[in-house]
Amino acid sequence: MKGMELLTDLYELTMMQVYMKTGILHNYAIFDMFFRKNPFNSGYVVFAGLEQLIDYLENLSFSKDSIDYLYSLHIFSDDFLDYCKSFRFTGSIYSFQEGDVVFPEEPIIRVEAPLGQAQLIETALLNCINFQSLIATKAARVCLAAKGRQVIEFGLRRAQGPDGGLSASRASFIGGCIGTSNVLAGKMYGIPVKGTHAHSFVMAYNTEIEAFNNYTKVFPDSSILLVDTYDTVHSGIVNAIVAAKELEASGKRLVGIRLDSGNLAELSKKVRKLLDDENLEYVKIVASNDLDEFRIDELLRQGAPIDVFGVGTRLATGYSESALSGVYKMAAIEKDGTLIPKMKVSDEMSKGTIPSRKNVYRYYDSDNTMCFDIICQDDEIVLDGDVYDIKGNRFAVDRDLVSRCMHTPIFQNGTLVYSKPSIQEIQHHCIVSLQSLPENLKDLYNPDEYQVYISPKLFNLLQSMRTVLHNKID
Repeated sequence: MKGMELLTDLYELTMMQVYMKTGILHNYAIFDMFFRKNPFNSGYVVFAGLEQLIDYLENLSFSKDSIDYLYSLHIFSDDFLDYCKSFRFTGSIYSFQEGDVVFPEEPIIRVEAPLGQAQLIETALLNCINFQSLIATKAARVCLAAKGRQVIEFGLRRAQGPDGGLSASRASFIGGCIGTSNVLAGKMYGIPVKGTHAHSFVMAYNTEIEAFNNYTKVFPDSSILLVDTYDTVHSGIVNAIVAAKELEASGKRLVGIRLDSGNLAELSKKVRKLLDDENLEYVKIVASNDLDEFRIDELLRQGAPIDVFGVGTRLATGYSESALSGVYKMAAIEKDGTLIPKMKVSDEMSKGTIPSRKNVYRYYDSDNTMCFDIICQDDEIVLDGDVYDIKGNRFAVDRDLVSRCMHTPIFQNGTLVYSKPSIQEIQHHCIVSLQSLPENLKDLYNPDEYQVYISPKLFNLLQSMRTVLHNKID
């Protein structure tokens, strides 16, 4: 991601200039990225976008052209622009791994850097993480609804611009899709590319069977024929069967047929019978047309014999929810050599923030099922005593479980120390993470709430700071 230094909100730069004028630009600071609410009424979020954040940080510097543009705004001082000319990220970042499932209020990414650096990267960090995590979550829900059947992402033409389409394809693959129709995403990210043909292809020839035969002759090993251009049952599938038989005669096999309209449950049953009656049991049925996790679940409950789902608009855009509520908040700042915890207070406890440098520990039972997470201060080794939720309710939990620290070092003092996994490895990690989720969190309609607790030491700090800050206001 070269040349993206201006991918930021103006106020990040204006705040940095004020930090410089007031002598705190280089004070060490800690920021957390987290979100407050699961999208789609989901029980979880799939974390995605870390690789793009890494690429952004590795290439973050101000070109002469960018400096000239900032100068043209007539709001930045020469000494600030001189600082920008030599800007490099020298901080440290700790993060969950891509493909991890994450939950509200958890510090998914912790940034430790000089204040100006930590401030500048806020917008790009949220841009990288929020959308991809949203779409990876949607993809995971769609793939879980498909119950082992393959899902292909078809959403490029309805996505929010070229960048949105590329990010959606990458995130969809992480969430469990087997491929994408997006050729550029295939080239850039190593995602398998998949496709069939359009109605226009059939209409371009004098007859449907001519179109099918022409396609299968050129692609005898990978043809999937779209059968609903004119009449699915009385024309499309009949001609597809003829084409399949001609392929068999040449020693090849038709891969599948695609349904893109009508009553998919009813049509898929009729088509399956017609295929099976001709000993074409191997021909797969691919279905598309405004599908999402709820529609797929409904189709399978109706017994639709669909093998592959092509999901477009409702996956690549988020559809019902257009954004993840990810935020980036200060947790501490250095003053006179001492790191001072910081927090935002609100009349709503759920709108406040959790202060200090923090880690997240995840606890698993003997079956490797996730039980709960605990947010704690980074210097806590043994987590003794009861725990608290974000609202201040107290709980006793079973600590005789296997735990894992969820924060992995990504950058240390500006140096990348993390080996970036392949997208296939990220997808596998996501699948394993989802397998560790309790089943009641995977429910599409009414999932349970996963418990994220706060350690006693951290909760006491939060309470004492809240009291001090409220007293200052009073």
